[in-house]
Amino acid sequence: MFYNLLKYVLLGPLLRMVFRPRIEGLEHVPSSGAAIVAGNHLSFSDHFLMPAVLKRRITFLAKAEYFTGPGLKGRLTAFFFHSAGQIPVDRSGKDAGQAAIREGLGVLGKGELLGIYPEGTRSHDGRLYKGKVGVAVMALKAGVPVIPCAMIGTFEAQPPGRKIPRIHPVVIRFGKPLDFSRYAGMESEKAVLRAATDEIMYAILTLSEQEYVDQYAAVAKAQEAERGAEDKRRFPRMPLT
Repeated sequence: MFYNLLKYVLLGPLLRMVFRPRIEGLEHVPSSGAAIVAGNHLSFSDHFLMPAVLKRRITFLAKAEYFTGPGLKGRLTAFFFHSAGQIPVDRSGKDAGQAAIREGLGVLGKGELLGIYPEGTRSHDGRLYKGKVGVAVMALKAGVPVIPCAMIGTFEAQPPGRKIPRIHPVVIRFGKPLDFSRYAGMESEKAVLRAATDEIMYAILTLSEQEYVDQYAAVAKAQEAERGAEDKRRFPRMPLT
């Protein structure tokens, strides 16, 4: 109930009025049945804009930190994500990926739309990064199509660190469903999972026209943070006198 209230009364109309997103390829999203919508992830705003334009309800696997934040802000954020039907996923520990897959398969098993960002985290620089194979595992195990999606302009509207989005043109582009039935029963084959994931990422790349980086986003972020820390150690700021 709260999901529909947000989408049709409280948040959806406001987002469509402010951002006036241009929607392309919406006919590629099936009107019924289970499917995965796999998109690039440029901004916190992606969580709200894509559901606002879809005719069907979509459930995202959201990082657990959105549900465990401290203080009033943390409680409000947790309430929002719980009420919107989003599923918390703990991304720490060796079993985190398997937990996410179980939750995703549960959504697909009910014939619903599952939203996932194969990069695993937001892009910190607007480029498209290597996809994790969990999306391929779920597509093969559930036997469902994958609809690639490109969010364009949301990075400029709300880049990392910006709390209040700025007004900026946004395009949400859906591609033709990808069918992986030829890989049925091969979800344990690493080479197959990598090939299917790369096909998904290439479809997203074609839609988004981003620069592609053949590296996981989390690794790139960590390397950049390390370089920044190293620069601070080598060139410390001198106190003003």
